[in-house]
Amino acid sequence: MCGRTSCHLPREVLARACAYRDRGGLRQPEKYHPSYNQSPQSCNPVLLSRLHLEKDADSSEQIIAPMRWGLVPSWFKESDPSKLQFNTINCHSDTILEKWSFKVPLGKGRRCVVLTETKQVSAADWEKVWDHWRPLTMAGIFDCWEPPEGGDLLYSYTIITVDSCKSLHDIHHRMPAILDGEEAVSRWLDFGDIPTQEALKLIRPTENITFHAVSPIVNNSRNNSPECLTPVHLVVKKEPKASGSSQKMMQWLATKSPKKEDQETPQKDKSDTPQWSSQFLQKSPLPAKRGGAGLLVRWLKQEKEEVPAAKRPHSQ
Repeated sequence: MCGRTSCHLPREVLARACAYRDRGGLRQPEKYHPSYNQSPQSCNPVLLSRLHLEKDADSSEQIIAPMRWGLVPSWFKESDPSKLQFNTINCHSDTILEKWSFKVPLGKGRRCVVLTETKQVSAADWEKVWDHWRPLTMAGIFDCWEPPEGGDLLYSYTIITVDSCKSLHDIHHRMPAILDGEEAVSRWLDFGDIPTQEALKLIRPTENITFHAVSPIVNNSRNNSPECLTPVHLVVKKEPKASGSSQKMMQWLATKSPKKEDQETPQKDKSDTPQWSSQFLQKSPLPAKRGGAGLLVRWLKQEKEEVPAAKRPHSQ
């Protein structure tokens, strides 16, 4: 259901927008790449309890860490995570306690908050905005996978989805589980004090959202520009740019040939136009009526003309 997110905030602004007080900075900051178009298998910022990464920390303390979108279960035995045969970018709330891929990490308290935002703000206005605006916070589950042959640990996550609210029902029957407010975020992340069953009560639809349609260019993950978030009715349509050969062809077609300009085409006189019905075809007289007397008279005349002069009687 949820196949695209966006988070193009700079690292330091992202931390401030989360109202998050950090002691050591963003975990693995080199893995976070601001983007207008985040797709599955990309590395995106996730909020989680610091206790998951530091044994002596308090479970209520939060930290931001980049994670791979698309949960790879800790029990996965293949050496390549891309060989996972099922889709784990989303997790249905009604089956979260049934599917092993989600049940196991949830039982370990591996709850997280996926950070995303769609508000477009220029770099000059960041200082004015971050105090009054917070990113969209979606409930998720993460897991930690270790390659069978050894190597770096891979942290990955899935986004929990619920039945869509009334305003979104005509668009899709599912929506992300949005944690509305800092208190909901804190309770979801604090796995030390808030048990699983209590935390799951926070997973429900919300009407506290606004949305708009965007351009189809977002369907291509290689497109990474503000246009991916711009309301579709505000997108300026760009006319396709003609190639060099096309431009030359258009110029050639628009320019008249000099030879054609020099040779004036004489206009045909109407008198030269063939008049097929009267000029070339002789008008034949109307045929005589065919009758017995008429035919006999013509035959006698013809016989009289054809008689030789020697045989003709002499007139006295």
